[in-house]
Amino acid sequence: MKAKRIIIVTGGTLGDWILGEIQEEDVLVGSDRGALYLIQQGLKPYISMGDFDSVTSEELALIRSSSLHFVDCDPIFKDLTDTEMAFNWALEEKPEHIVLVGAIGTRFDHSLANIHLLRKGTELGIACSIVDGHNEITVIHQPTRIQRGNYTHVSLLPLSLEVTGITLQGFQYPLHQATLQIGQSLGISNILIEQEGFIDLHSGLLLVIQSKD
Repeated sequence: MKAKRIIIVTGGTLGDWILGEIQEEDVLVGSDRGALYLIQQGLKPYISMGDFDSVTSEELALIRSSSLHFVDCDPIFKDLTDTEMAFNWALEEKPEHIVLVGAIGTRFDHSLANIHLLRKGTELGIACSIVDGHNEITVIHQPTRIQRGNYTHVSLLPLSLEVTGITLQGFQYPLHQATLQIGQSLGISNILIEQEGFIDLHSGLLLVIQSKD
Protein backbone atom coordinates (compact mmCIF):
# COMPACT_ATOMS: atom_id res chain seq x y z
CA MET A 1 0.00 0.00 0.00
CA LYS A 2 1.49 3.31 -1.10
CA ALA A 3 -0.43 6.34 0.12
CA LYS A 4 0.04 9.94 -0.88
CA ARG A 5 -1.81 11.11 2.24
CA ILE A 6 -2.81 9.28 5.40
CA ILE A 7 -5.49 10.72 7.67
CA ILE A 8 -5.49 9.49 11.25
CA VAL A 9 -8.76 10.05 13.10
CA THR A 10 -8.25 9.76 16.83
CA GLY A 11 -10.46 10.21 19.86
CA GLY A 12 -10.30 13.92 20.71
CA THR A 13 -12.79 16.56 19.60
CA LEU A 14 -14.58 15.30 16.50
CA GLY A 15 -17.21 16.90 14.29
CA ASP A 16 -18.74 17.21 10.85
CA TRP A 17 -15.84 19.47 9.79
CA ILE A 18 -13.74 16.31 9.45
CA LEU A 19 -15.70 15.18 6.42
CA GLY A 20 -14.56 18.30 4.57
CA GLU A 21 -10.93 17.34 5.16
CA ILE A 22 -11.17 13.84 3.67
CA GLN A 23 -10.39 13.33 0.01
CA GLU A 24 -11.28 10.27 -2.03
CA GLU A 25 -7.71 8.98 -2.35
CA ASP A 26 -6.84 9.38 1.34
CA VAL A 27 -5.97 6.32 3.39
CA LEU A 28 -8.05 6.43 6.58
CA VAL A 29 -6.71 5.21 9.92
CA GLY A 30 -8.96 4.92 12.94
CA SER A 31 -7.30 5.30 16.33
CA ASP A 32 -9.43 4.01 19.20
CA ARG A 33 -12.76 5.91 19.23
CA GLY A 34 -11.75 7.71 16.03
CA ALA A 35 -12.36 4.42 14.20
CA LEU A 36 -15.94 4.35 15.45
CA TYR A 37 -16.46 7.93 14.25
CA LEU A 38 -15.32 7.00 10.71
CA ILE A 39 -17.62 3.99 10.59
CA GLN A 40 -20.58 6.00 11.87
CA GLN A 41 -20.01 8.41 8.97
CA GLY A 42 -20.18 5.54 6.48
CA LEU A 43 -16.41 5.44 5.93
CA LYS A 44 -14.28 2.29 6.01
CA PRO A 45 -10.96 2.55 7.86
CA TYR A 46 -8.02 0.96 6.07
CA ILE A 47 -6.75 0.03 9.53
CA SER A 48 -8.11 0.54 13.05
CA MET A 49 -5.76 0.26 16.01
CA GLY A 50 -5.55 0.99 19.71
CA ASP A 51 -6.58 -0.43 23.05
CA PHE A 52 -10.22 0.57 22.43
CA ASP A 53 -10.85 1.28 26.09
CA SER A 54 -13.21 4.13 25.16
CA VAL A 55 -15.76 2.00 23.26
CA THR A 56 -18.27 -0.63 24.33
CA SER A 57 -17.91 -4.30 23.45
CA GLU A 58 -20.63 -3.89 20.82
CA GLU A 59 -18.87 -0.89 19.31
CA LEU A 60 -15.58 -2.79 19.31
CA ALA A 61 -17.19 -5.65 17.40
CA LEU A 62 -18.49 -3.15 14.85
CA ILE A 63 -15.04 -1.59 14.47
CA ARG A 64 -13.42 -5.00 14.02
CA SER A 65 -15.91 -6.11 11.36
CA SER A 66 -15.97 -2.78 9.50
CA SER A 67 -12.21 -2.19 9.17
CA LEU A 68 -10.05 -3.62 6.41
CA HIS A 69 -7.32 -4.29 8.99
CA PHE A 70 -7.57 -4.36 12.78
CA VAL A 71 -4.89 -4.20 15.50
CA ASP A 72 -5.67 -4.07 19.22
CA CYS A 73 -3.51 -4.14 22.32
CA ASP A 74 -3.74 -4.41 26.09
CA PRO A 75 -4.82 -1.06 27.60
CA ILE A 76 -2.57 -1.54 30.66
CA PHE A 77 0.67 -3.02 29.38
CA LYS A 78 1.55 -0.62 26.61
CA ASP A 79 4.04 2.25 26.33
CA LEU A 80 2.52 4.32 23.52
CA THR A 81 -0.72 6.25 23.26
CA ASP A 82 -3.20 5.00 20.68
CA THR A 83 -2.45 8.05 18.54
CA GLU A 84 1.31 7.43 18.59
CA MET A 85 0.75 3.79 17.63
CA ALA A 86 -1.24 4.90 14.59
CA PHE A 87 1.25 7.67 13.80
CA ASN A 88 4.21 5.26 13.88
CA TRP A 89 2.34 2.91 11.54
CA ALA A 90 1.72 5.81 9.16
CA LEU A 91 5.40 6.82 9.24
CA GLU A 92 6.39 3.30 8.18
CA GLU A 93 4.17 3.65 5.11
CA LYS A 94 6.23 6.72 4.03
CA PRO A 95 3.38 8.86 2.65
CA GLU A 96 3.88 12.41 1.44
CA HIS A 97 1.60 13.80 4.16
CA ILE A 98 0.10 12.65 7.46
CA VAL A 99 -2.90 14.52 8.85
CA LEU A 100 -4.07 14.03 12.44
CA VAL A 101 -7.69 14.92 13.20
CA GLY A 102 -9.33 14.52 16.58
CA ALA A 103 -5.85 15.02 18.06
CA ILE A 104 -6.90 18.09 20.09
CA GLY A 105 -9.40 17.60 22.88
CA THR A 106 -10.16 18.06 26.56
CA ARG A 107 -7.04 16.18 27.68
CA PHE A 108 -4.27 18.77 27.33
CA ASP A 109 -1.56 16.17 28.00
CA HIS A 110 -2.71 14.13 25.00
CA SER A 111 -3.10 17.25 22.86
CA LEU A 112 0.45 18.39 23.65
CA ALA A 113 1.88 14.91 23.10
CA ASN A 114 0.17 14.81 19.70
CA ILE A 115 1.74 18.14 18.73
CA HIS A 116 5.12 16.68 19.66
CA LEU A 117 4.46 13.77 17.29
CA LEU A 118 4.71 16.20 14.38
CA ARG A 119 8.43 16.54 15.10
CA LYS A 120 9.01 12.86 14.31
CA GLY A 121 7.52 13.18 10.87
CA THR A 122 9.31 16.45 10.14
CA GLU A 123 12.68 14.90 10.94
CA LEU A 124 11.90 12.06 8.48
CA GLY A 125 10.97 14.51 5.72
CA ILE A 126 7.24 13.70 5.86
CA ALA A 127 4.83 16.63 5.97
CA CYS A 128 2.63 16.32 9.05
CA SER A 129 -0.20 18.44 10.41
CA ILE A 130 -2.92 18.50 13.02
CA VAL A 131 -6.28 19.87 11.88
CA ASP A 132 -9.39 20.63 13.88
CA GLY A 133 -12.40 22.89 13.40
CA HIS A 134 -10.39 26.05 14.15
CA ASN A 135 -6.69 25.29 13.63
CA GLU A 136 -4.07 23.78 11.38
CA ILE A 137 -0.79 23.03 13.13
CA THR A 138 2.46 22.12 11.37
CA VAL A 139 6.15 21.98 12.28
CA ILE A 140 8.80 23.35 9.92
CA HIS A 141 12.59 23.31 9.96
CA GLN A 142 13.31 24.86 6.58
CA PRO A 143 11.99 27.72 4.42
CA THR A 144 8.27 27.20 3.84
CA ARG A 145 5.38 28.85 2.00
CA ILE A 146 1.92 28.81 3.57
CA GLN A 147 -1.48 29.63 2.12
CA ARG A 148 -3.93 31.94 3.88
CA GLY A 149 -7.00 29.86 3.07
CA ASN A 150 -9.85 30.36 5.54
CA TYR A 151 -7.62 31.17 8.49
CA THR A 152 -7.39 34.65 10.01
CA HIS A 153 -4.26 34.35 12.14
CA VAL A 154 -0.83 32.72 12.03
CA SER A 155 1.18 32.12 15.19
CA LEU A 156 4.80 31.00 15.35
CA LEU A 157 6.14 29.21 18.44
CA PRO A 158 9.48 27.45 18.90
CA LEU A 159 9.33 23.69 19.39
CA SER A 160 13.09 23.56 19.98
CA LEU A 161 14.81 25.68 22.65
CA GLU A 162 15.23 28.40 20.05
CA VAL A 163 14.63 29.04 16.38
CA THR A 164 17.01 31.42 14.63
CA GLY A 165 17.03 33.49 11.46
CA ILE A 166 13.26 33.87 11.14
CA THR A 167 12.29 36.18 8.27
CA LEU A 168 8.68 36.69 7.21
CA GLN A 169 7.25 37.90 3.91
CA GLY A 170 3.57 38.61 3.22
CA PHE A 171 2.73 39.14 6.91
CA GLN A 172 1.28 42.20 8.64
CA TYR A 173 4.01 42.07 11.28
CA PRO A 174 7.32 41.27 9.57
CA LEU A 175 10.35 39.69 11.20
CA HIS A 176 13.91 39.86 9.89
CA GLN A 177 16.55 37.42 11.09
CA ALA A 178 14.68 37.11 14.39
CA THR A 179 15.24 34.52 17.10
CA LEU A 180 12.37 32.96 19.04
CA GLN A 181 13.05 31.16 22.30
CA ILE A 182 10.86 28.92 24.44
CA GLY A 183 8.75 31.15 26.69
CA GLN A 184 8.38 34.07 24.27
CA SER A 185 5.07 35.15 22.74
CA LEU A 186 6.49 37.44 20.03
CA GLY A 187 5.18 35.20 17.24
CA ILE A 188 1.56 35.02 18.39
CA SER A 189 -1.37 36.29 16.28
CA ASN A 190 0.29 37.49 13.11
CA ILE A 191 -1.83 38.01 9.99
CA LEU A 192 -1.19 37.08 6.38
CA ILE A 193 -1.89 40.14 4.23
CA GLU A 194 -1.31 38.22 1.00
CA GLN A 195 -2.71 34.91 -0.22
CA GLU A 196 0.67 33.30 0.36
CA GLY A 197 3.26 33.93 3.03
CA PHE A 198 6.92 32.92 3.19
CA ILE A 199 8.71 31.85 6.37
CA ASP A 200 12.50 31.60 6.25
CA LEU A 201 14.59 30.24 9.12
CA HIS A 202 18.16 29.13 9.75
CA SER A 203 17.91 26.59 12.58
CA GLY A 204 15.45 24.99 14.96
CA LEU A 205 11.93 23.60 14.83
CA LEU A 206 9.07 26.08 14.46
CA LEU A 207 5.39 25.45 15.17
CA VAL A 208 3.18 27.19 12.63
CA ILE A 209 -0.39 27.49 13.90
CA GLN A 210 -3.00 28.86 11.49
CA SER A 211 -6.25 29.58 13.29
CA LYS A 212 -9.69 31.14 13.14
CA ASP A 213 -12.26 31.93 15.85
